[in-house]
Amino acid sequence: MAQDKVLIIVGDASETLDTLYPYIRLQEDDFLPVVAGPERRLFQMVMHEVRPGWTITREWEGYQINADVAFSDIDPADYAGIFFSGGRAPEYIRDDADLIRITQHFFDTGKPIASVCHGVEIPARADRVRGRRMACVRKCRFDLEVCGGTFVDEPYVVDGNLVSGRTWENHAFVMRAFLAMLRDARAQRRVSA
Repeated sequence: MAQDKVLIIVGDASETLDTLYPYIRLQEDDFLPVVAGPERRLFQMVMHEVRPGWTITREWEGYQINADVAFSDIDPADYAGIFFSGGRAPEYIRDDADLIRITQHFFDTGKPIASVCHGVEIPARADRVRGRRMACVRKCRFDLEVCGGTFVDEPYVVDGNLVSGRTWENHAFVMRAFLAMLRDARAQRRVSA
């Protein structure tokens, strides 16, 4: 049986751990991660950390990752779920019309969605956080609330088909809930097939 495909949304300056941790975990549970970006090309990821004595995030170059598909070439009906990576990328890619279309599809159809850190900026821009409870990095609280969402200062929060987390430190919680949603959806599809 073919593996269910799950989108991982990236751009230049996506956070390395926010991208690679779900990429690996999805494969461990027999899902096929499909990296999607504004174009089908190599993207530079970054690593973020607030060092002791600093009040802002410091950034270093991380690994690179190839996008398997461009946003414009995606039919979201072909995918079982979507993961919004953090980092600075969401701020720069969130206005992409195809990414907005894709994001709205997952929220509107109730498919499993995960978001961590700055990833919230994409569903916020797509007008899909209104009335939703989400965890995100504190500096994105305003983005969430101004778009009608409710900020939850917890490692992760589940709101229907959406699981979200504050930062990469919370990935174990986020991925546990996201993978459970994906497995449940896969089981339901197999029963109805």
